[in-house]
Amino acid sequence: MQSNYYSIYPCINIYEQPSTNSKISSQIIYGEKFKVLRKIKNFYKIKTSYDRYIGYIKKKKFINKINPTHKIKVLKTKIYKSNQFLPFSSEIKILKKKKNYVMFKKNKWIKKKDIAPINKKEKNFVKVFKSYLNCKYKWGGRTYQGIDCSALVQLFYKFNNKFFPRDTIDQIKYKKGNSKKKKFEIGDIIYWNGHVAVCINSKKLIHAYGPKKKVIIMPIKKTIKIIKRTANLKVKKICKI
Repeated sequence: MQSNYYSIYPCINIYEQPSTNSKISSQIIYGEKFKVLRKIKNFYKIKTSYDRYIGYIKKKKFINKINPTHKIKVLKTKIYKSNQFLPFSSEIKILKKKKNYVMFKKNKWIKKKDIAPINKKEKNFVKVFKSYLNCKYKWGGRTYQGIDCSALVQLFYKFNNKFFPRDTIDQIKYKKGNSKKKKFEIGDIIYWNGHVAVCINSKKLIHAYGPKKKVIIMPIKKTIKIIKRTANLKVKKICKI
């Protein structure tokens, strides 16, 4: 098959197997492009274009062209005339403008102040990560409704139009670094097997932390000790954002 499509839904779950009883491994957000590899009953086996992630999504109506002009620069923006929100880094095409609002889909409007041109870059990674503070931890999640540790880092790169792998196992291979660092700095990414956190200054880090069930700021050295004690994991790699 290998047809290209774009998601026209705020968020779609990607499952490990073609069943809603299967684990959610990731998500597709509005405007993301993917290929349908094959159909299996009520599911599509897909491969995402941005991070080449493979999994299964429920059959829905999709479109094969968007040509995005803008993206969402806030944690979420309300879609007027609906009870839905578009999450951070969703990509849209502006169809119409009216005062302080833009239309991205028939009769679907969002606030103009919540969008940025598609090529805009955001260097302030601390601002991006802090916008997710207290968001629920969710395995496979990529939005304000729930996010995991690797997605938190990946979405910063995605917003800046740079490739970055989805899972920590691939992120850790993608980045150069070492595990010997004793003094931490803002922008250090700390990897353990299966977990990642980002230093927001020399003393504190931010991460989507399963045991606390949310995105949280914690002391760097204390966190390293806690993860060693509770999960028996040592720091695997430290690199720069």
